[in-house]
Amino acid sequence: MRSRIQKVLSSHGLASRRKIESLIIEGRIQVNGKNASLGQLISSSDKVKFDGKEIFLSKNANQQKRVLIYNKKIGEISSRKDKNHRNTIFDSLPKIKSGRWVSVGRLDINTSGLILFTNNGELSNRLMHPSSNIEREYVARINGKVDDKILKRLVNGVNLEDGFAKFTDIQEGRKGSTNQWFAMVITEGRTREVRRLWESQGLRVSRLKRVRFGNVFLPSGLKGGAWKELSQEDVLSIEHL
Repeated sequence: MRSRIQKVLSSHGLASRRKIESLIIEGRIQVNGKNASLGQLISSSDKVKFDGKEIFLSKNANQQKRVLIYNKKIGEISSRKDKNHRNTIFDSLPKIKSGRWVSVGRLDINTSGLILFTNNGELSNRLMHPSSNIEREYVARINGKVDDKILKRLVNGVNLEDGFAKFTDIQEGRKGSTNQWFAMVITEGRTREVRRLWESQGLRVSRLKRVRFGNVFLPSGLKGGAWKELSQEDVLSIEHL
């Protein structure tokens, strides 16, 4: 069965349909040795390449959606490849027969915790889109004195260099002599947003970990650098976030 190239490549985790359209226009996708065209019909028998690398297509264009939970370690980068040969979040993932894994968002090199991966580009794009307003929960160790006025400002919102930002909830945790732990929730995925919110109050985040994305929690027994595949029932619940 032949289907439109944007739909097929998106279902194989390459990117969202809109992004694939841009890649086609840029001439980065080839079908059987020729540049692909928008709306072109393809099947698993066609030889498709992206930036010169072949994409192995499943015989089922609407392949089953898969989602992995991954516990990112500090020091890993969120890119697929790194020119400095540092470890990436993709290094430990299981091999996939067709398509590729796509990460749902990113975490900076010094942040650990929950990252979701899927083999479906449309699902990844929808979960990351700002309009989704999906909650992300973090725990952080904050160096410095945090008073009620600071917490109120962070919940009411502050202006960062890329716009207004806030935590929708903050809960206090255990306290040390020079630092304190907090759990906080945001509904966006802007770069270093959690760190920048605390820094706006003259405070430094010394440890940061993501523990929840929507209704998916980081399993307590999942070690750093390890992954766990969600059941189809859980995948269905994520599709309806």
